[in-house]
Amino acid sequence: MLVFAARVPAMAKQATLTNIIVTNTRDDLLIYLSVEGAFTPKMEAAVNNGIPATFSFFIKLYRTRGMWFDKELVDLSLTHTIKYNSLKKEYAISRSWDPNSPVVVHSFDMAKKLMTEIDSLNVIRLEQLTKDSHYQIQAKAKLSRVTLPYYLHYVLFFLSLWDFETDWYTIDFIY
Repeated sequence: MLVFAARVPAMAKQATLTNIIVTNTRDDLLIYLSVEGAFTPKMEAAVNNGIPATFSFFIKLYRTRGMWFDKELVDLSLTHTIKYNSLKKEYAISRSWDPNSPVVVHSFDMAKKLMTEIDSLNVIRLEQLTKDSHYQIQAKAKLSRVTLPYYLHYVLFFLSLWDFETDWYTIDFIY
């Protein structure tokens, strides 16, 4: 079984990827990761006022080949979207890669956890990898810009302050 983990320290006021784990099942290469520092107080207030937020996750897998150009095997773009229903007092979290999506929860803490974590994402079938070859997996997260009706841009100008984008995080491994 292949397991690689990276614990990246969270920095104040900046979103970072943490707890990145690359592992495998009998058939698939999996990745786990989470984002820390994604929800600022202004962003929490905006979500609780009914403004949806979307996080995008980008995951790439390369076969590294020394003197040759690396070969890209996987290029995934995933989204997590949170919407608050103030009448029902519940959060709906849609995750593009999750067949059980959307997930509805009543706790904002649980909603934030679902928004900021990727748990057991199937990256590639192991049969597509070559034994004893070098690989590199990269991951990044970004808060997608909110598109509001034109008249709200003047009232909610502060939304531009809750943009974030993490750096690319890279893990090298041999399968």
